[in-house]
Amino acid sequence: MRDAPALSILGGATFLASFAHDHPGDALLTHIRNAHSEAYYLAALSDPAQTLLIGETPMGAPVGYALITPPDLPIATDDRYDVELKRIYLLGGWQGGGQGDRLMALVEAEARARNAQRLLLAVYPQNDRARRFYARHGFTEIGELTFMVGDVPFRDLIYARML
Repeated sequence: MRDAPALSILGGATFLASFAHDHPGDALLTHIRNAHSEAYYLAALSDPAQTLLIGETPMGAPVGYALITPPDLPIATDDRYDVELKRIYLLGGWQGGGQGDRLMALVEAEARARNAQRLLLAVYPQNDRARRFYARHGFTEIGELTFMVGDVPFRDLIYARML
């Protein structure tokens, strides 16, 4: 539970860094206050159906994280065999060099430990770097959804990978 404050800061910082270039400021800040609050992460850490993986420097500074949840996407899913990678982020200085690959390997190991057969996620279509990363890891597009940032709708793509 002691990780909730760090996750809130890291989650807000990575979301802001990833989307400030094309998301309206007020909507972006509203989203961060709600979806990256300490209360949000405290609830996720308290929920046995969710797993948070945190990447830290050798001195303990959080630089990345992944959140695995039961699927909550507008496609046919089966909670027995599907898991959703709800979030995976690294601060910019830790992108490249294999840190994301190591974090994804931990995600895949956790999904397999849950006996999942399929890993799902949603990605912003304009996030080319993330889409290349997911393609490298075997994900393919299977649908789309509307993702709300504050009161502004955005189109996201749904990706899947068999495990």
